[in-house]
Amino acid sequence: MPIRRQSIEYDHAGCRMTGYLADGSDAAGTAPGVLLAHEAPGMSPLMRQRADSLADLGYVAFALDLHGAVDFDQAESRRRHAELMKTPFLIRDRAMAALAVLTDQPGIDPGRVGAVGFCQGGITVMELARARAPIRCAIGFHPGLRRPAGTPPGPIDARVMMLVGDDDPLAPPEDRATFAAEMTAAGAAWEMHLFGGVQHAFTNLGIERLGMAGFHYDARATSRGWAMMLDMLEETLAP
Repeated sequence: MPIRRQSIEYDHAGCRMTGYLADGSDAAGTAPGVLLAHEAPGMSPLMRQRADSLADLGYVAFALDLHGAVDFDQAESRRRHAELMKTPFLIRDRAMAALAVLTDQPGIDPGRVGAVGFCQGGITVMELARARAPIRCAIGFHPGLRRPAGTPPGPIDARVMMLVGDDDPLAPPEDRATFAAEMTAAGAAWEMHLFGGVQHAFTNLGIERLGMAGFHYDARATSRGWAMMLDMLEETLAP
């Protein structure tokens, strides 16, 4: 079946956002869905490629937009990320708006949905898990592990898997320990995998051009992590 690809505009509290849908379903109402959450700089060609890759495997994939804007610089990216982290429930509510777009698609089984995030997107998918949104799993690549302001602890039903570089300056050992304690207290079925010698943004080949200390692409960790993600999706999104 050909993949249906389209940009979809949607709204949250007056913020107009544009996500990207790649629909690999072959029969209405039968395919599992995956919500993809981007890094701090926002929607990118890489996010669309990730959605296409999942659609090639038969998923209905929707790459969300947390910003409603594109093409801003690193300083603006940091400002926007700080705003998302300090404004209670802003990440959660924008992610919920995107999840509704995904589950409304005609080719999807809304009872079989997972969420996968990269960097800031790891925070995003965990906000959905903490809200007990209708997702079966929350998977984070080189994720931020801190909770946004105002997010209360509580039970987590979704399976959780975090894929972290052991040399990631944005996920230091103390954050990993705090996250582990939170997941245990939440009664979550959770796992965290550490890649030795791997730094932040390890799935993003283009990160090299920024020359940022502690940010480095790693082909092996990317390949291994993607395979682990696919295994988790298969396990949790089975009919």
